[in-house]
Amino acid sequence: MNRGVFIRAWIDTMKAVVRDKGALLFLVVAPLFYGFFYPWPFSTQVVTRVPVAIVDLDQSGLSRQITRFAQASPRLEVALVTGDERAAQQALWKGEIEGYAILPKDLKRNVLRGEAAVVPVEGDGAYLLLNKTVLTGFAEAVGTISAGIEIRKLQSKGQGTRQAANSRSPLNTQMVALFNPDEGYGNYAVPAVAIIIIQQTLLMGVALLVGTWAETAAHRAGTRVWLGRIAAFSTFGVFMGLLYLGWIFAVHEYPRAANVWGAVLLLLLFIPAVAALGALAGIVFANRERAIQVLLFTSIPMAFLSGFSWPGEALPYPLQLLRWLIPSTAGIQASLRLNQMGASIADVSGYLALLAALGALGGTVLCIKGRTR
Repeated sequence: MNRGVFIRAWIDTMKAVVRDKGALLFLVVAPLFYGFFYPWPFSTQVVTRVPVAIVDLDQSGLSRQITRFAQASPRLEVALVTGDERAAQQALWKGEIEGYAILPKDLKRNVLRGEAAVVPVEGDGAYLLLNKTVLTGFAEAVGTISAGIEIRKLQSKGQGTRQAANSRSPLNTQMVALFNPDEGYGNYAVPAVAIIIIQQTLLMGVALLVGTWAETAAHRAGTRVWLGRIAAFSTFGVFMGLLYLGWIFAVHEYPRAANVWGAVLLLLLFIPAVAALGALAGIVFANRERAIQVLLFTSIPMAFLSGFSWPGEALPYPLQLLRWLIPSTAGIQASLRLNQMGASIADVSGYLALLAALGALGGTVLCIKGRTR
């Protein structure tokens, strides 16, 4: 009998979601739409061919060589070469370029004399990725020329090519980008934001439907009924989670499936915790529209507090504590480690335990708030 109550509640809730166009939109249509639309702008992964200008005030062989190296850089697209800095500034202000380098007068003469020579680079700091690409591209071009000059000076003193190269750079670094081999922005952002998308669409869909029930007090039920309802909501959430972590990540070629069973366990703990929170929101707001209006504006704060876009340790201490009450915080940290880094379940046991605790706490409060009078 008890099992029959649970199953009946599960079936009735599944039917209610299908009949409610708003709930169906949030629980099925929106996750699918976001799953394909959100990764699309990041399909190129790495910013390349950023338009820049070069202000050549030296007009020497060295300045022309630097210009050629900048033109050969995959990071830069030299759209303007001019001898007038104001022309470059105007192009920057109009948005035609994202930065420019100034090759100062007497650049070659200062280099030949062994005097310090500086190539100023101006970038639009309002766009961090573009600014970084501009600065890195010009730094690589000028650095390559500078290295060649130093090696030729050492060769003129009697050193061989290999010896001169070793003398110029006796200590080198080897940088390896773990878990994001191509250092793509999509590989960094989408796997974390996917958890936010799953959470927010599930929160709003559940809160909308439960808020509708709460308007007429139809939400009130016993513990087994609520468990059946949460199981039904979780069915939609787990399905969408598997779709994201499996197929959608595969379509866009994001790092994935490093620990498949760990990712499945994560979803089985994360989704019910979110569903219980959404049901509580629906009961508290007791209104179909109000629940959506409030939850709609929580996505960005939750993403910020999760610790993937900004270090959690840099947040004010009260927020460092508060953020762990949000399922996405532990969900994102565990998901990145399991899906991208190949961590074991033991490595993320703390995050999983927290999600289990949030789910149990939310379910307990839900059963108390939504029980039959």
